Amino acid sequence: MTSKPKTAERKRGSGAQFVYSILRDEILDLTLLPGSPIDEIRLSERLSMSRTPIREALVRLASEGLVTTLPNRSTVVSNIDFMNLHTFFDAMTLMYRVTTRLAAQFHTPADMANIRARQVEFAKAVSAQDALSMIATNREFHAEIARAGRNPYYESLCLRLLDEGRRLLRMYYQSFDDQLPSEYVQEHEDLIAAIEARDIALADSLAATHADQIVRQIQTLISRDRRQHIDL
Repeated sequence: MTSKPKTAERKRGSGAQFVYSILRDEILDLTLLPGSPIDEIRLSERLSMSRTPIREALVRLASEGLVTTLPNRSTVVSNIDFMNLHTFFDAMTLMYRVTTRLAAQFHTPADMANIRARQVEFAKAVSAQDALSMIATNREFHAEIARAGRNPYYESLCLRLLDEGRRLLRMYYQSFDDQLPSEYVQEHEDLIAAIEARDIALADSLAATHADQIVRQIQTLISRDRRQHIDL
């Protein structure tokens, strides 16, 4: 009597995960642009599944700030708040610095092994020019650093900022045509070395520099003049 409901539950869960993965990738890759409507009926037809797993996936995406449910119950891809982007950059820079400082102070050998493993994955994604994989592995790299700092409050805030900044990071990689220069991969290696050496001041400085170059690159991309100068 109990096996059938459990089987059905697994199928529903896997269906929602499937929809979530597809929509998340399309949102992060900017295939679905900010403000784009998400039509549940068309999505149901496209994926050949009922609307129940689609709604479950949308709830999860909404919890991550990637979609927004409007008062009329329609759903759109969440906008990027460019007007207040400076506040996000302030918080991101601070979290990079704080979590890296704490990791340099409190890390264990196991932490270093985990951080290095995530860096190997990130380097592979960069080599493959796989932007979505770069976003995912970069998140896990910095998440491992935050965990090594042994402060769950900073770790939680760091993870939130990493998740909220995923589309900005997509723009960052896009500015290099997904061919991230090797010196920016090396920045991660330098962070690892400073953390392992327990050089708190250097770890702080490198984290700030790492954040600064990401911010500058995104700011340059946003402010780039793309007007077409046409003779009339």
